[in-house]
Amino acid sequence: MKRIKLKDFEIGGDKLTIIAGPCAIESQEILDKTAETLKEITSRLGINYIFKSSFDKANRSSLSSYRGPGIEKGLEMLQSVKEKFDLPIVTDIHTPEQAAIAAEVADIIQIPAFLCRQTDLLVAAAKTGKIVNIKKGQFLAPEQMEPLIKKVEDSGNYNILLTDRGTTFGYNNLVVDFRGIPIMQAFSYPVVFDATHSVQLPGANGVCSGGDRRFVPVLAKSAVAAGANALFFEIHPDPDKALCDGPNMVALDNTGKLFSICRDIFELVRT
Repeated sequence: MKRIKLKDFEIGGDKLTIIAGPCAIESQEILDKTAETLKEITSRLGINYIFKSSFDKANRSSLSSYRGPGIEKGLEMLQSVKEKFDLPIVTDIHTPEQAAIAAEVADIIQIPAFLCRQTDLLVAAAKTGKIVNIKKGQFLAPEQMEPLIKKVEDSGNYNILLTDRGTTFGYNNLVVDFRGIPIMQAFSYPVVFDATHSVQLPGANGVCSGGDRRFVPVLAKSAVAAGANALFFEIHPDPDKALCDGPNMVALDNTGKLFSICRDIFELVRT
């Protein structure tokens, strides 16, 4: 499997990688508190860490749903985190025009699950030269990721991550098929498991999605046991007061023990 070099570590190597941060950017204070705490925890546990937050959540259920501060202000805030805590950054884009702008700050350009088949978006992300994280659409089988990978490769970029975030199961529900991890790893790129979006209940609350964070730990541990190279979590100091995706986010105070267990399982699987 290809190892993806980032900063001073490799994704897909011998250490667990965690991508984590608030769903959407709310304030610099929340970004800083989350980044500082998670950097301390991951450094202590010997885990690779990448900070994540979104400047815009374009796929919202309602016009009244919180989206974020927008690309200009949002990237300015992410740049502050990057400099203050010496962390690599991942953020998502929704239009091809955003790719080059986001790449000025982000080390990884993320393609949202609902947009994973959008050719122009994938090509624009690839041409930045940054790592491209393609989230598997809830509507796709893991085998169907291969043509999406080829779009990025044919655009000259071989720094790719694949992320599973659950699969649509009837109405307002997602399920996880852990066979998808080795299936996607067969394409020779590291596979990330998104443990928080996988417990989302899409559109279940009418004007917004629901979720059940109780199941995040069991899914995260199961994914690592199944061989996932990295884990993705949306984390907030107070999820019940979060402006976006609160029901499926993990509380910042609950991350230390969970990360430690996941690291131990990761190391056990690789022995």
